[in-house]
Amino acid sequence: MAMEKSRVLVVGGTGFVGRRVVAASLAAGHPTYVLLRPEIGLDIDKLQMLLAFKARGARLLEASLDDHEGLVAAVRQADVVVSAMSGVHFRSHNLMLQLKLVEAIKDAGNVKRFLPSEFGMDPSRMGDALEPGRVSFDEKMVIRRAIEDANIPHTYVSANCFAAYFCPNLCQMKTLLPPKERVGVYGDGNVKVFFVDENDVGTYAIKSIDDPRTLNKTIYIRPQDNCLTQNELISKWETLTGKSLEKFHIPGDEFLASMKDLDFASQVGVGHYYHIFYEGCLANFEIGDNGAEATQLYPEVQYTRMDEYLKRYI
Repeated sequence: MAMEKSRVLVVGGTGFVGRRVVAASLAAGHPTYVLLRPEIGLDIDKLQMLLAFKARGARLLEASLDDHEGLVAAVRQADVVVSAMSGVHFRSHNLMLQLKLVEAIKDAGNVKRFLPSEFGMDPSRMGDALEPGRVSFDEKMVIRRAIEDANIPHTYVSANCFAAYFCPNLCQMKTLLPPKERVGVYGDGNVKVFFVDENDVGTYAIKSIDDPRTLNKTIYIRPQDNCLTQNELISKWETLTGKSLEKFHIPGDEFLASMKDLDFASQVGVGHYYHIFYEGCLANFEIGDNGAEATQLYPEVQYTRMDEYLKRYI
């Protein structure tokens, strides 16, 4: 007899990660709920996306994060809650609002798994991160402590570098498009980085929600074919396009010095890039007993290789 699918509530379902979690949940056959917050206001694009989810079988639950009782009522309709609230500073940054969600989950008392909004670098490994970018990691750790203090069953997802933000632009800041003539190389360009298709992030996240192997652990999405240096990524692009780019190398101290006259969001970005491309924070450690690697847990998932991802931009 087939097991009944867990009911999944996605908070932040219209965001970059959230819409992919919703799609993956629906594709996996889970009864899928998406929080419709009254604060959506006149954002027609978000509303139309929510209505598109509804047309595909999702149920919209209206509740505000500021309405505790309403939020508890929404949470009680689900077995699993996935938060994909934005943590980036160049758009909205709402990580700490998750404390209200944690309180609702605690009071609801029925949630068997909570996935908070992480999906990037593992914040528990970023205790020495640079200011001001460390705020993202510090806030995620505040959320983790609240979850664990409330004894809420959880899974943390570390998805490393989203391909859309790091792959086609060959890791250049301030653009999402491929360079045409010149490309900046961080240091010697030989630091290993994990690149992950954002659709695959949604798939792996949903795979983990009923898996006892991921309970109260961190899953790291580390597709080995996508463990590339910046030089290797550039080489792939040059092979696909048949065109060589001029490379200019950026020493670490020069890169950090560029932070001085930037706005806050850009300073955060520079700090994160430094940890990724100079220090190698994504690949310089072994996963211990408190973690698991997603592609090993779910070998049936045919994840997207960066060669295929890059072809979309030719």
